[in-house]
Amino acid sequence: MVEPAPELGATRSKVAYYYDNDVGNFSYGFGHPMKPHRMRMAHSLILNYGLDKYMQILRPPRASRHQMTKFHTDEYIDFLSRVSPDNAQELTGDGTRYLIGEDCPAFDGLFEFCSISCGGSIAGANKLREGSADVVINWSGGLHHAKKREASGFCYTNDIVLAILELLRTYSRVLYIDIDVHHGDGVEEAFYTTDRVMTCSFHKFGDFFPGTGDVRDVGMKKGKSYAVNVPLRDGIDADTFASIFRPVIQHIMDWFRPAAVILQCGADSLAGDKLGCFNLSMRGHANCVEFVRSFGVPMMCVGGGGYTIRNVARTWTYETGLLLGKKLAADLPFNEYIQYFGPEYKLDVLPTSMDNLNTPEYLEGLRTRIIDNLRSMPFAPSVQMHHAPRASPFAGDDGAMSEDEDSDLDERITQRLRDRHTQAFGDELSDDEDEPNVVAAFEADMAMMQAARPLPASWAPMPMSMPMSGAPPPAMLPFPHA
Repeated sequence: MVEPAPELGATRSKVAYYYDNDVGNFSYGFGHPMKPHRMRMAHSLILNYGLDKYMQILRPPRASRHQMTKFHTDEYIDFLSRVSPDNAQELTGDGTRYLIGEDCPAFDGLFEFCSISCGGSIAGANKLREGSADVVINWSGGLHHAKKREASGFCYTNDIVLAILELLRTYSRVLYIDIDVHHGDGVEEAFYTTDRVMTCSFHKFGDFFPGTGDVRDVGMKKGKSYAVNVPLRDGIDADTFASIFRPVIQHIMDWFRPAAVILQCGADSLAGDKLGCFNLSMRGHANCVEFVRSFGVPMMCVGGGGYTIRNVARTWTYETGLLLGKKLAADLPFNEYIQYFGPEYKLDVLPTSMDNLNTPEYLEGLRTRIIDNLRSMPFAPSVQMHHAPRASPFAGDDGAMSEDEDSDLDERITQRLRDRHTQAFGDELSDDEDEPNVVAAFEADMAMMQAARPLPASWAPMPMSMPMSGAPPPAMLPFPHA
């Protein structure tokens, strides 16, 4: 069923895959386009292709309220922990607070769902930090619209921001790339004034949610030029997408030189998505994953949007195989959700005949402007790094893991848990004000922890990153193109 992929078979990446079997139990409500059940469908395909033999499958600890408030406000997280369908109207002031409403309903188990999504991304970031994995996958993450104190676009808590904050404890620079059809506004907003995180979003722009992500939005203050927005038009296909994705990402990798990358693999940019308007094939979408991985930088892949759930499951399965260097058979293996994938039962998502409104002239002008913006950015900003305390700021409220959390950390999923599936919801089969700099606040917290835990004299300081100058030194070779 699987064989080494010729282009990736030699990489031998250490891959850690995070999955909590309970994630498919939740429902946003009948008729809502966001269906957590899609993660269970993808996981089933991944197991039935036998990919579990080639990676470490881990059940992440649930994120606690304390962990989530490393980005979100205490008041908002307290609200999420208490809200339910019965009290939502009262707690939200008839929907005027926290933006809990039709798009982001207060469904049963909401806080638990958020804790699963955030827990996987936080645990994955720690896995990269400690060097025990080169690639981390959390398809339950990628909820990029959530803001500091409000829900947005089906997203309640921003697992990506929490993961980046954790990565910054070890890595001087982190790159975030977003290929969801919607602009990654929540992540961009969180890091808009820092030069330690670069955000790069490829998205539909115009009369389309969330309405942000203009090419002129490039960051502010220290973060000027560290936000990259690639606004695209309807109908973009795989070849056209690659023609702008590759040069932009290549330039960012050469110039910013990130120490870690998070790639949000929103599947609503696929052809035929219920809420999308792009025309990417499965392989066109996966080519972005392959290109980013080719740089050899520690990498986390998270999920995101995707509302034609059979295609979401196909694509994330294919991309899991790609990251493992495995070529998957075109015929889908039998699995408990096989009825979703008829009548063709193939591992593929094909483009449609929709018009591509992204003309060569438009894309060339866009590419030129973005590259010019990037050239105004100082080369690889220098950051004074300190030893990261062994106790993560994502430990419990008292600064330490509880016994239950510690024993569950990085726990391998047993075969019993893999095979235990609850009944899918009845409607699932149908496929029909300025914020403070979050990095500055995080670094202040780290300094306080550092003062509270003086370093032993025998510990050498972590080496600083390369000093920056106006242009890369001659001896600095660019990242390989592929």
